[in-house]
This record gives sequence, C-alpha cells and structure tokens, in this order.
Amino acid sequence: MTLSSPVPAAADPAQLRAPYAEAVRASADRDWLRLNVPGHAADPDRFAGLAGHVGEAVLRRDVPPLLEGIDLGPDNPMEQALQLAADAWGARRTWFLTNGASQGNRIAALVAQSLGRTLVVQRSVHSSVVDGLVLSGLGAAFVQPTVDTRTGIAHGVTASDLAVALARNPDAAAAYVVTPSYFGAVADVAALARVAHAAGVPLIVDEAWGSHFGFHPALPANALAHGADLVVSSTHKLGGALTQAAMLHLGNGPFADRLEPLVERVFHLTQSTSASSLLLASLDEARRTLVTGHRAISESLAAADAMRAAVRAGGRFRVVSDGFGRFRDIVATDPLRVSVDVRAGGISGHEARRRLMQEHGVLVEVATDAAVVAVVGAGAGPEAERFAAALHALPAVPGVAEGAPGPELPAPGAVRMTPREAFLAPGRSVPAAQAVGRISADTLSAYPPGIPNVLPGEEITAELVAFLHAVAAAPTGHVRGATDPAVTTLRIVADH
Repeated sequence: MTLSSPVPAAADPAQLRAPYAEAVRASADRDWLRLNVPGHAADPDRFAGLAGHVGEAVLRRDVPPLLEGIDLGPDNPMEQALQLAADAWGARRTWFLTNGASQGNRIAALVAQSLGRTLVVQRSVHSSVVDGLVLSGLGAAFVQPTVDTRTGIAHGVTASDLAVALARNPDAAAAYVVTPSYFGAVADVAALARVAHAAGVPLIVDEAWGSHFGFHPALPANALAHGADLVVSSTHKLGGALTQAAMLHLGNGPFADRLEPLVERVFHLTQSTSASSLLLASLDEARRTLVTGHRAISESLAAADAMRAAVRAGGRFRVVSDGFGRFRDIVATDPLRVSVDVRAGGISGHEARRRLMQEHGVLVEVATDAAVVAVVGAGAGPEAERFAAALHALPAVPGVAEGAPGPELPAPGAVRMTPREAFLAPGRSVPAAQAVGRISADTLSAYPPGIPNVLPGEEITAELVAFLHAVAAAPTGHVRGATDPAVTTLRIVADH
C-alpha cells in the first residue's frame, strides 16, 4: 500500500475551527425578523411540516448567500474556510461545490476545452464526465481500464497505456483518470502525472471516492500529493459532508497558473447563486473532522479490518481486494472499502443487497452481479459483527455459482461525431438490428462491468448489439441508458 504521512495541516491551530459553519450558527442564534429568502423565514410554527421533517435548527441555519460577516467582506468566514480546506488537502486553491462531484467533473471538462481539442480519458469514467464532453464540445480518446473478468469489475489505467493514448492524440487538452475505483483500487497517480506532464497536458483526477485519502497514515496519499493538477473530491462520500457536497482542488503543479482563472470562471458558470449554507457548512465541518479525527479514523479502519477478517474466516465469500495483486494498474487499496465477492458463496450481488436491506436492516453501497460493496466513512464506527452475521445468514440461491468469465467487451465503434454534436442532433429510435452502422445518440453501459460500450457520436456495431443483447438476457444483466430493458431498440442520430 502507498502510505501517506500525517496531514501537515493538523499542526495548524486554525484547523481546529470551522469558520463558515460557526458564522452560520452564530447568525442562526440571533433573533432576526427575516424579510429575505428562504421563504420559510425560519418559522417552525408556520412551516411546521418542514420543521418536523428537518428540525428547527436546520431552518435557522438555512441562510441565504451574500451576508456580511458570513460570505461578504474582507477575509470573511467563507474565504477562511476555503483556505483551510486548501491547506488540509495540500491544494493551491479549493472550491466548495453544492452539486456534487458531478459539478466538479463538468467544470473540469469545460476548463479542458480551453487547452486542446481532445480529452484523453479513462473509458470507465463517471457519466458526469460524458456530460462534460457534451457541454464542452470536446472530442474524446479513450484509455481502457483493466477488468477483472471473474467478477466483472473495472479497475484503473496504467501509465504506459495513458502514454500511448497521449502520443496518438497530439491535440490532447488533458488526461482524465478515475482513482480510487468504486471497489477501492488505487492507481499510480504519480506515474500518470509524469506521463501527462511529459506530453504537455495536465492530469485531472476524479478522486470522488478518495476525499479521505491523506488524513491518516494508514490511508493512501491523495492525488494532489502525487502531482495531479485538478482533483474532484466527493466529500460527502467517505469524508463526512452532507449528500451533494463536494470540493474541487487545484494542485501546485506546472499548469496551476493557467488553470486557476479558467476554473474560477467556469465555477461561477456552474454553481448556484443560491448555494445551500447547509451544504457549505457541512464541507467546513467535514474538513475539521478529517484533520482532527486520527483516533476516530483509526477506529473506522479497525472496523473495516474486522469486517474483512470475518468474511475470510467464514470461508464462504471472498474479499475482492485480496485479488488486487493480479492487476498491474493497482498500487494500493482503500482500507475503508469492504468489497465482497458474494457470488462465490452462491448468491448474486443484487439478491444479496436486497436481502441485507429487507431482512437484516443492513445497507451496502452498491451491488454488481458478483459483489456487494460496503463503505465505512472516515470516522464512522459500524458494527462489524452485525454485518458479518447478516452476510453469512444469506441463503445460497440454486443455480448461482462462480461462473466463467463474462463475454468479451466489444471494441468501441468508430467516432463519427463529437458527443456534443450527436447529443444535440435530432434522434430517433429504430430496431436494434437497423441501428448497426448508424451513429448512437445515447450512452449505453452494460452492467457488469459498467464501462460505457457506446457514447453519443460513436458508430453502433453488430458486435455491440450482440453483446448488449447477451447482457440484457442474463438474469442479473442490465444495460444502463437503454430505452427498453431488452435493448430491442436503439436511439440513433437521424439523417446520418
């Protein structure tokens, strides 16, 4: 595992404060006559339904932007909170996002449009990156991730594969990768950054699942520490902020001077002018909790270790990360992710997730055909014994067993339009067989492994149609983005 050192910012006494959150609370405690928005006026009597749902304190702390002493004025609490976050993550500058890491991915793609014509991007990116391609008008050249065919799980990309893709695209704007993966696999960001910089482009990292990295010696270092230039951080995932709260970090590398004004302009283009004080304050509090939470994170790590140990001891299921050593793109593992191959124990991931929820009151993050993923938030203290007992109480389902590797992924069709051109062009649905040779208007991703098989602007091939039909016909197969579950029709660009 690639280890980090303790967070340098932890030695700064200012990190013990949450200036924006504290300013919001101080404002909420005053006896205001509220004649401004939001319209509930923090009145729990007249808005009893809302108050009963979220609590009176939430109504009082739901304050609008542009208030003196909160986010207006020199060295205001919001500016202080942003600087503390930048210091904590080792960034040159940080922006608070209230539309999730998806907003950060769209910002990054729009910024890249000023740097070149083609985004060299990991094929298994989040859908919001594809949205960014549509918004920016950029073309895309893809780098395929490694895939564990036994479990249908996509991992990351290698520096050598990224170097090949960059060499083939001299008009590249940036390199865009995802690490860690949904299942906790960490790529060699330092090597990826060296390759990108050698090609003269910045490295953008979707580190949505790694907002907690670097805040404990047993956690991997974050992407900024390894030379990434722009990092998207979904702070609500394992970092402890409220859902939909995220951050965007600018690194201190060779592209910082050029990127900073671009990010600032695009940030204002995408952020709400009525950003929620509740979400913003949760980011401030999450930063303070991570910086000061060594003991709590140690307890979280111990809980996750106990969960994995119980899976191994039971002898029925497998810990997915135990097999990460077989993949050359994986250099470290997120120890707060507990990914379990449940198909090895005779039950599909989807059925396991359903039964864990309905019969045992245990919520896991995601399920695939083969696995479930449990996540332990940095600072959380789940009952490892309860998880293990529920998991091992799951019944074996007749006919479910470790299967042969899934069908080979079809090669993407030729790129005939940019994603933006195809997305905005008039489209129509046709029988799948008639779509062969035409241009896709949609993004379609077969699960497993969830890698986009076709994007807007790419040609639909006969191999693709056969693959999608095979996945859709499987008991637990699913094609995301399809107009019907059996993929009998496909949406194409009309008049092409």
